Amino acid sequence: MLQLPGATAFSAFRSQELRERICKIAPLVSDLNARFIHFVDLEESLSHEGHEVLLQLLGVNSTDLNAAPGPGSVSLWVVPRIGTISPWSSKATDIAHNCGLAAVQRIERGIRYDLTLAQGARLDAATHELILPLLHDRMTESVLGDEQDAQLIFHHAEPAPLVSVDILGGGRAA
Repeated sequence: MLQLPGATAFSAFRSQELRERICKIAPLVSDLNARFIHFVDLEESLSHEGHEVLLQLLGVNSTDLNAAPGPGSVSLWVVPRIGTISPWSSKATDIAHNCGLAAVQRIERGIRYDLTLAQGARLDAATHELILPLLHDRMTESVLGDEQDAQLIFHHAEPAPLVSVDILGGGRAA
Protein backbone atom coordinates (compact mmCIF):
# COMPACT_ATOMS: atom_id res chain seq x y z
CA MET A 1 0.00 0.00 0.00
CA LEU A 2 1.20 3.47 -0.88
CA GLN A 3 0.47 6.49 1.28
CA LEU A 4 0.83 9.74 -0.60
CA PRO A 5 0.40 13.09 1.14
CA GLY A 6 -1.66 15.47 -0.96
CA ALA A 7 -2.60 19.10 -0.97
CA THR A 8 -3.98 21.10 1.92
CA ALA A 9 -7.50 19.85 2.63
CA PHE A 10 -9.16 23.16 3.50
CA SER A 11 -9.07 26.80 2.53
CA ALA A 12 -7.31 29.19 4.90
CA PHE A 13 -10.69 30.48 6.10
CA ARG A 14 -12.04 27.01 6.89
CA SER A 15 -8.80 25.97 8.60
CA GLN A 16 -8.87 29.11 10.76
CA GLU A 17 -12.51 28.50 11.71
CA LEU A 18 -11.81 24.88 12.67
CA ARG A 19 -8.69 25.90 14.62
CA GLU A 20 -10.71 28.42 16.62
CA ARG A 21 -13.41 25.85 17.42
CA ILE A 22 -10.78 23.36 18.57
CA CYS A 23 -8.96 25.97 20.68
CA LYS A 24 -12.19 26.71 22.58
CA ILE A 25 -12.25 23.06 23.66
CA ALA A 26 -8.49 22.53 23.95
CA PRO A 27 -6.50 25.75 24.50
CA LEU A 28 -3.30 23.68 24.46
CA VAL A 29 -3.68 23.32 20.67
CA SER A 30 -1.71 26.14 19.08
CA ASP A 31 -2.07 25.26 15.40
CA LEU A 32 -3.90 22.95 13.01
CA ASN A 33 -2.87 21.58 9.64
CA ALA A 34 -5.14 19.38 7.51
CA ARG A 35 -3.81 17.52 4.45
CA PHE A 36 -5.32 14.99 2.12
CA ILE A 37 -3.66 11.59 2.30
CA HIS A 38 -4.14 9.16 -0.58
CA PHE A 39 -4.02 5.45 0.17
CA VAL A 40 -3.35 3.23 -2.84
CA ASP A 41 -3.83 -0.53 -2.71
CA LEU A 42 -1.60 -2.14 -5.36
CA GLU A 43 -1.47 -5.65 -6.82
CA GLU A 44 2.19 -5.09 -7.70
CA SER A 45 4.70 -2.26 -7.66
CA LEU A 46 4.21 0.51 -10.18
CA SER A 47 6.83 1.33 -12.79
CA HIS A 48 8.44 4.76 -12.58
CA GLU A 49 6.15 5.97 -15.37
CA GLY A 50 3.09 4.48 -13.63
CA HIS A 51 4.07 6.16 -10.38
CA GLU A 52 4.37 9.52 -12.16
CA VAL A 53 0.94 9.03 -13.78
CA LEU A 54 -0.55 8.24 -10.37
CA LEU A 55 1.00 11.38 -8.80
CA GLN A 56 -0.31 13.51 -11.64
CA LEU A 57 -3.75 11.90 -11.43
CA LEU A 58 -3.97 12.61 -7.70
CA GLY A 59 -2.58 16.14 -8.10
CA VAL A 60 0.36 15.39 -5.81
CA ASN A 61 3.49 17.48 -6.30
CA SER A 62 6.97 17.21 -4.81
CA THR A 63 6.25 19.73 -2.02
CA ASP A 64 3.24 17.63 -0.97
CA LEU A 65 5.39 14.49 -0.80
CA ASN A 66 7.76 16.17 1.67
CA ALA A 67 4.98 17.42 3.96
CA ALA A 68 5.40 15.90 7.41
CA PRO A 69 3.87 16.74 10.78
CA GLY A 70 5.85 19.25 12.78
CA PRO A 71 7.54 18.46 16.09
CA GLY A 72 5.21 18.49 19.09
CA SER A 73 2.14 17.67 17.03
CA VAL A 74 -0.47 14.94 17.33
CA SER A 75 -1.74 13.42 14.10
CA LEU A 76 -5.18 11.94 13.50
CA TRP A 77 -6.19 10.22 10.27
CA VAL A 78 -9.83 10.57 9.21
CA VAL A 79 -10.75 8.03 6.53
CA PRO A 80 -13.96 6.67 5.06
CA ARG A 81 -15.67 4.32 7.46
CA ILE A 82 -13.78 1.05 7.77
CA GLY A 83 -15.50 -1.68 5.76
CA THR A 84 -16.95 0.73 3.18
CA ILE A 85 -15.84 2.02 -0.20
CA SER A 86 -16.40 5.73 -0.66
CA PRO A 87 -17.90 7.16 -3.85
CA TRP A 88 -14.67 9.15 -4.28
CA SER A 89 -12.73 5.87 -4.20
CA SER A 90 -14.92 4.21 -6.82
CA LYS A 91 -14.48 7.09 -9.25
CA ALA A 92 -10.75 7.58 -8.59
CA THR A 93 -10.08 3.85 -9.05
CA ASP A 94 -12.03 3.83 -12.34
CA ILE A 95 -10.05 6.84 -13.58
CA ALA A 96 -6.75 5.16 -12.60
CA HIS A 97 -7.71 2.04 -14.57
CA ASN A 98 -8.67 4.19 -17.58
CA CYS A 99 -5.22 5.82 -17.35
CA GLY A 100 -3.56 2.41 -17.71
CA LEU A 101 -2.81 1.79 -14.02
CA ALA A 102 -4.04 -1.82 -13.93
CA ALA A 103 -1.91 -2.57 -10.84
CA VAL A 104 -4.10 -0.21 -8.77
CA GLN A 105 -6.76 -2.22 -6.95
CA ARG A 106 -8.27 0.73 -5.09
CA ILE A 107 -7.52 4.33 -4.17
CA GLU A 108 -8.97 5.91 -1.06
CA ARG A 109 -8.58 9.42 0.32
CA GLY A 110 -8.48 10.61 3.90
CA ILE A 111 -7.38 13.67 5.81
CA ARG A 112 -4.45 13.83 8.21
CA TYR A 113 -5.02 16.42 10.92
CA ASP A 114 -1.86 17.61 12.63
CA LEU A 115 -2.65 19.34 15.91
CA THR A 116 0.35 21.33 17.14
CA LEU A 117 0.38 21.44 20.93
CA ALA A 118 1.95 24.00 23.22
CA GLN A 119 5.46 22.99 24.25
CA GLY A 120 5.38 20.11 26.71
CA ALA A 121 1.57 19.74 26.50
CA ARG A 122 -0.16 16.40 26.05
CA LEU A 123 -3.61 15.69 24.66
CA ASP A 124 -5.53 13.71 27.29
CA ALA A 125 -8.21 11.15 26.40
CA ALA A 126 -11.13 13.33 27.50
CA THR A 127 -10.02 16.29 25.36
CA HIS A 128 -9.30 13.95 22.46
CA GLU A 129 -12.89 12.68 22.61
CA LEU A 130 -14.25 16.25 22.67
CA ILE A 131 -12.25 17.22 19.57
CA LEU A 132 -13.20 14.21 17.43
CA PRO A 133 -16.74 15.35 16.54
CA LEU A 134 -15.24 18.51 15.04
CA LEU A 135 -12.99 16.47 12.75
CA HIS A 136 -15.20 13.71 11.42
CA ASP A 137 -18.71 12.39 10.84
CA ARG A 138 -18.95 9.16 12.84
CA MET A 139 -21.64 7.79 10.50
CA THR A 140 -19.45 7.88 7.40
CA GLU A 141 -15.87 8.22 8.65
CA SER A 142 -13.44 6.50 10.99
CA VAL A 143 -10.56 8.05 12.93
CA LEU A 144 -7.26 6.19 12.98
CA GLY A 145 -4.70 6.76 15.70
CA ASP A 146 -1.68 6.23 13.49
CA GLU A 147 -0.74 5.59 9.90
CA GLN A 148 -0.18 1.86 10.52
CA ASP A 149 -3.92 1.49 11.12
CA ALA A 150 -4.46 2.60 7.52
CA GLN A 151 -4.13 -1.05 6.45
CA LEU A 152 -7.64 -1.47 7.86
CA ILE A 153 -9.04 0.60 4.98
CA PHE A 154 -8.37 -2.23 2.55
CA HIS A 155 -9.24 -5.12 4.86
CA HIS A 156 -11.48 -7.66 3.12
CA ALA A 157 -13.68 -9.69 5.43
CA GLU A 158 -15.22 -12.97 4.38
CA PRO A 159 -18.98 -12.71 4.12
CA ALA A 160 -20.88 -14.75 6.68
CA PRO A 161 -22.98 -17.63 5.35
CA LEU A 162 -26.65 -16.95 4.69
CA VAL A 163 -28.86 -17.92 7.61
CA SER A 164 -32.66 -18.17 7.47
CA VAL A 165 -34.68 -17.35 10.55
CA ASP A 166 -38.25 -18.63 10.78
CA ILE A 167 -39.87 -15.75 12.66
CA LEU A 168 -43.40 -16.84 11.80
CA GLY A 169 -42.89 -20.29 13.29
CA GLY A 170 -40.44 -19.33 16.07
CA GLY A 171 -41.84 -15.97 17.16
CA ARG A 172 -39.75 -13.68 19.36
CA ALA A 173 -37.45 -16.52 20.43
CA ALA A 174 -36.27 -16.91 16.83
